Amino acid sequence: MVVLSVPAEVTVILLDIEGTTTPIAFVKDILFPYVKENVKEYLQTHWGEEECQEDVSLLRKQAEEDSHLDGAVPIPAASGNGADDLQWMIQAVVDNVCWQMSLDRKTTALKQLQGHMWRAAFKAGHMKAEFFEDVVPAVRKWREAGMKVYVYSSGSVEAQKLLFGHSTEGDILELVDGHFDTKIGHKVESESYRKIASSIGCSTNNILFLTDVSREASAAEEAGVHVAVVVRPGNAGLTDDEKTHFSLITSFSELYLPSSA
Repeated sequence: MVVLSVPAEVTVILLDIEGTTTPIAFVKDILFPYVKENVKEYLQTHWGEEECQEDVSLLRKQAEEDSHLDGAVPIPAASGNGADDLQWMIQAVVDNVCWQMSLDRKTTALKQLQGHMWRAAFKAGHMKAEFFEDVVPAVRKWREAGMKVYVYSSGSVEAQKLLFGHSTEGDILELVDGHFDTKIGHKVESESYRKIASSIGCSTNNILFLTDVSREASAAEEAGVHVAVVVRPGNAGLTDDEKTHFSLITSFSELYLPSSA
């Protein structure tokens, strides 16, 4: 087994979710299709609720910002109170959400609605989050060794908490010290990792970031963060240069903590 020794100055392990702790197939084949298949029914059911209206307002604002993009789907404001007008608006939101998802957009507006939909599904017991079998035992071991563990994902903080709170391993939220999403910055921007370090109260070189995406790894590295790229079944392949440049692991069990020796 390959063993990657964690630098002695590392006190924080920062985790990506999709393709790192959780199979991409769970996200692509279960979470995302659930939103597409149920967004219209969800909007019709929750339209009158304040939270839903906040989601729609955020999506409308995003649609205005996106108006210059090819194929962008506008979300008009209500022109009246008739039932036809309501269905027209709901369909516009549905079309916008599906358009954004078809482009794999990471907008806060989209992520917020998705998070609220997943919350309803998880709490109703319609689904449970999946984690690779090496994840939970490794995270427990890291915490016992005194490490702090944080999550940084493009999915909203609320969606992250749902995954860890309703998993096939049970409620494992207690294993995570904190969560970050795109509100702190995008994952391919090095400044995001500096902000995370500042928020945690440590230096960037005190952090080890585990991700399956090389662009994220490069951004973190540029900020002075230690990085390991996680190679999992179903993840995108790496170039020969990336395989040479980055430290690679196929399981969290391959990380060796000198402090726990």
